[in-house]
Amino acid sequence: MKTVGIIAEYNPFHNGHAYHIRKARELTHADYCVVVMSGDFVQRGAPAMMDKYLRAESALLGGADLVIELPVCYSISSAEHFARSSVALLDKLGVVDSLCFGSECGDIRVLTDFAQALLNEGPVFKKTLDQELRSGHTYPQARNVALEASAPHLTSHINVLTSPNNILGIEYCKALLYWKSRMASYTIKRTGASYHDNSLDSGFCSALAIRESLRHTGTSESLARQIPAASLKLMEDAYLKSYPVFADDFSLLVQYSLLTGEKEGFAHYPDIDKELSDRIIKLLPQYRDFSSFCDLLKSKNRTYVRISRSLMHILLGIHKERLMQYGQEGWIFYARMLGFRESAAPLLSAIKKNACIPLLSKLADAEKQLAPTGLSMLEKDIYASHIYQSIVRNKFPGGNPSPEISEYKNPIIKL
Repeated sequence: MKTVGIIAEYNPFHNGHAYHIRKARELTHADYCVVVMSGDFVQRGAPAMMDKYLRAESALLGGADLVIELPVCYSISSAEHFARSSVALLDKLGVVDSLCFGSECGDIRVLTDFAQALLNEGPVFKKTLDQELRSGHTYPQARNVALEASAPHLTSHINVLTSPNNILGIEYCKALLYWKSRMASYTIKRTGASYHDNSLDSGFCSALAIRESLRHTGTSESLARQIPAASLKLMEDAYLKSYPVFADDFSLLVQYSLLTGEKEGFAHYPDIDKELSDRIIKLLPQYRDFSSFCDLLKSKNRTYVRISRSLMHILLGIHKERLMQYGQEGWIFYARMLGFRESAAPLLSAIKKNACIPLLSKLADAEKQLAPTGLSMLEKDIYASHIYQSIVRNKFPGGNPSPEISEYKNPIIKL
């Protein structure tokens, strides 16, 4: 039995994602495909446009056999931690033979060479990086100069570091090396629109383009050409009932969290030092909404996305100290299923037999299966989902007839 792993957000699921799953199976000759997917909050520091169950069902309809949730403390972290934790989760299942991801480069050798150079930072790299950062350059600029100084054989490929999927792909390769993983790495060259392209005209458009279309015009004929029919039906049925959700829908909750924590400061949250904490406190009286406050806080050395992630860490109560504890104790402590295909029963049996972490199917049983550290991580996932669902319920009051919000009562998707 061969199994390929994919790390994704599917925000939302579209034709490019279905193509990726199909090609990953072909390339690796896999019998099964396991997807590690962000839950209700995604890596750019924002809520997912639609909830994790709708996205998981779309993935299953699009060719995945099993969808597992990436814990929220990692789903809204840096690319390095996002990749490292996702690879660890796949690795700990004990059955995944390969990892396949998309990239603009399409050359796994080049991406692996960059990964090795960045994982094993030598004295020349560290010295040059420090000098460039002190000179006022951004981290990406400083990193590129440091790489050219310490690994001149990569200079001809330095443009690889200007594309977002390449950068994330390098982080996946770094993570495989870091964990000394037995999983083989494969990459599929990204086709169609670029990551930041918001046009729906290309063969495979970006998820950004679809999100912008849903924000402004809803489902349309042009959108229908970009999404598999089964997923489109799910989206049409749920539109204006449980989605679309945007970062600004969380504006008041974030403001409340900032006002509540103002006295203590925010330097105990990931990606926030004392300088940024002081800046948040200084500018808090000018807070109007989430997105404008991110714009207000961003600077030459702090991107909008990094600020957005920082504010989400504050909202969800994710602290540096707790993340350090997770890292010291093994990073990943469970695999929580969001959905699976019933035809994948042999895969589930193999995971239960070979995994070194529990495969969670019922939240009610988690307390018996997890040690305190793992339980605290899971509790944060549940808390994040309840916050997300409270926003959905408030925005679409007629969309969910259930009288209560409870992650414990959301069933696993089965196809």
